[in-house]
Amino acid sequence: MSKKSFGIIGDPVNHSLSPVLHNYWFNKYDIEADYSLFNVKEQEIETIVKKIKNKELNGVNVTLPYKQKIIPFVDQLVNDAKSTNSVNTIFLDDNKTLVGENTDVFGLQAAYLKEIPGIENKKALVIGAGGVSPSVIFSLQKSKTQEIAIINRTHEKSIFLKKKFNSLKILEWNSLEQEISKFDIIINATSLGLKNGEDFQFNFNNVKDNLIYIDTIYNPIETKTLKFLKEDKIKTFNGLEMFIYQGQKSFYLWNKINPEIDNQLIDLLISKLK
Repeated sequence: MSKKSFGIIGDPVNHSLSPVLHNYWFNKYDIEADYSLFNVKEQEIETIVKKIKNKELNGVNVTLPYKQKIIPFVDQLVNDAKSTNSVNTIFLDDNKTLVGENTDVFGLQAAYLKEIPGIENKKALVIGAGGVSPSVIFSLQKSKTQEIAIINRTHEKSIFLKKKFNSLKILEWNSLEQEISKFDIIINATSLGLKNGEDFQFNFNNVKDNLIYIDTIYNPIETKTLKFLKEDKIKTFNGLEMFIYQGQKSFYLWNKINPEIDNQLIDLLISKLK
């Protein structure tokens, strides 16, 4: 049997630990496969899709900035991908249909939201309206969060999301520093704080004492904001668990094996982030 090939497409992708995650599981379950990084430009998406259809590639994950841009190239959106209009996992099914699925929604719920007691009485703020934001909003909706607001640098993107999620409350970017005091849950769905990237221009000083802050970023393991809030005794989560759970579901979709999340894997991932 020939070796299977998987990978992740995005721009940039060098920060991604997906190869570490999936290659660990391939090794653990004796699957003849490898997983690579594909830093692709937008005009190269079609080439990647053709490789999956020709079975040169067996499946890919999709990261920024292509979670929406990939949609015209897939034959069918299913489940959470349909609800969010956001795709992070692609595979060819038994009928040779190129399927786009979203495992980010599961990742967020499994990692954090199920741990929040009384979430149906809480107000959540999603910072950012980019690739992962629809998944974050839909996860919060699925968890019956009382109120969900969004704030984004480009106001038009927030309006676009409101068309899909009509109960969404839209806030102005220049009011972010003031608005953070009103929320019980804040989720950073931007790339602000990403390794070697831009960061927030202020500290999150005036937040509720019982705030839960979730960062969808996992590299670095502690963004500046997360570190600041942690020192202030605020409950924080970084994006590593969400990353692992979304990867677990992708792995299942491709290999029909639900891989174990063991301590060895977690230690390995954390060692790559130091």
